[in-house]
Amino acid sequence: MQIRKATPDDFPQMLPIFREVIQGGDTYDFEETASDQDAFDYWFGKGVNSWVMEETISDADKDSAGSKILGFYKIIQNHRGRGSHVANASFMVSRETRGKGVGRKMGEDCIRNAKAMGFKAIQFNFVISTNEPAMHLWKSLGFKELCRLPGAFNHKKLGFVDAVIFFQEL
Repeated sequence: MQIRKATPDDFPQMLPIFREVIQGGDTYDFEETASDQDAFDYWFGKGVNSWVMEETISDADKDSAGSKILGFYKIIQNHRGRGSHVANASFMVSRETRGKGVGRKMGEDCIRNAKAMGFKAIQFNFVISTNEPAMHLWKSLGFKELCRLPGAFNHKKLGFVDAVIFFQEL
């Protein structure tokens, strides 16, 4: 597995993962009706830096190799101007690779890249409190839970649940 800078050519492999994640209605505030253009702009819009984690796959019958995207993340400024030194990031992992360390590796890479880009901190504005893998991951990577926004997310199955703001100084 390797992590590399994403390009628009990766989008056809990213889109099904995006669709899979938002269909769940349990981790992202996107509606299921979000357009392909909305997804593209989210990952490749102005000021967005995205990375993909991929694994090399080989086709034994054809003696060739390709790659499969397992997940991806982006880094943006959390605010412009005087708040532009704080990064914000978003992550998506394919259902089939969840629980295999993909999110952790991307989280560690995100911290390194945010530092290299000159950010002084990372803030996650809207981690869904019922997303236990994400809650555990960010805490284990040193992020501090700053506060909860009561009932801020309308979970597809559970109704209104809290969203959490996480922060880490770099």
